[in-house]
Amino acid sequence: MAKLGIKDIAAISGVSPATVSRTLRNPDIVSEETRKKVMKAVEEGGYTPSRFGANLRTQKSGNIIVVMPDITNQVNAGIIRAIESEAQKAGYSILLGDTQGLAEREKHYANMAQSGQADGVLLFTFHMPFNLNKALPVLKQLPPIVNSCESIPIEGISKVMIDNIAGARTAVEHLLSLGHKRIAAVMGPRDTPSTLERLKGYETALATARIEIDEQLIIRGDYGLDSGIGAMEQLLKLRLRPTAVFCFSDDMAIGAMSVLQENGFRIPQDISIMGFDDIRYARLMTPALTTIHQPLEEIGKACIELLLEQLDGKSEQARYVELPFQLMVRQSTGPAPL
Repeated sequence: MAKLGIKDIAAISGVSPATVSRTLRNPDIVSEETRKKVMKAVEEGGYTPSRFGANLRTQKSGNIIVVMPDITNQVNAGIIRAIESEAQKAGYSILLGDTQGLAEREKHYANMAQSGQADGVLLFTFHMPFNLNKALPVLKQLPPIVNSCESIPIEGISKVMIDNIAGARTAVEHLLSLGHKRIAAVMGPRDTPSTLERLKGYETALATARIEIDEQLIIRGDYGLDSGIGAMEQLLKLRLRPTAVFCFSDDMAIGAMSVLQENGFRIPQDISIMGFDDIRYARLMTPALTTIHQPLEEIGKACIELLLEQLDGKSEQARYVELPFQLMVRQSTGPAPL
């Protein structure tokens, strides 16, 4: 007689196939009554979970899913390179999940992990794509997971971050030290934690220097090159232009620099430009870009290290790792024009 499948077990138990899967994968998150019904059907039907099902703990897929909003972004590319290298050393393959900022894609990759197609997840988004029961411990409901770069506002998850507030404050303080007072900010996407944190750092530095915030000098961007171009074009139309511009990403800073140079402005003699990230091309620009260095390789390595600890059963507690940033002073910033 043929063995029953997961749909057959669901029909016999009177529950959904998803509930059967959850019961087999993590029985602690379902009720005792449901667990008894499902396990009785499993035993009587001779059901054997596949390697991509509930037997994940003893028969691993050997895959790790990396979920990112844009894998072509230079910051993400630097992190991915380090993740790939360290994962291979540990015998794991990387599955790249490019969500393009879409929630349905995030859910898709979460479902892949829950169905056993991956043993762990590295989340570089600020959305939690897994459904959680607030009454239960977070880690018991999730596959091995580490969150980085964009902090998910949920306690109990391992995270690898830098201090965006302090980094942005350091950037603005550098410009203030050069005599700049009209300092513009080109922000990232509106709802991302990194944008809000860098904005707070910008505002804190100005407030400490007793400089009033000018809303005209705060321009919305999206971390991309084109938004840096658009923001700089907008700033140049102001009657009172800024003497310095702090872009929340190097890509936007490079876009802003291109607009200034095309319009005959000298950098930094007329307008100073400050970035954030220290991507590979920052030091190759003319002039070389002053920026806040994120340790991209170290971020990738730390993420894998925390995830491997979970996969190897060496850690059942969430860990928070904060890596240091560094101010890289180059030629794109200089004294404020008289």
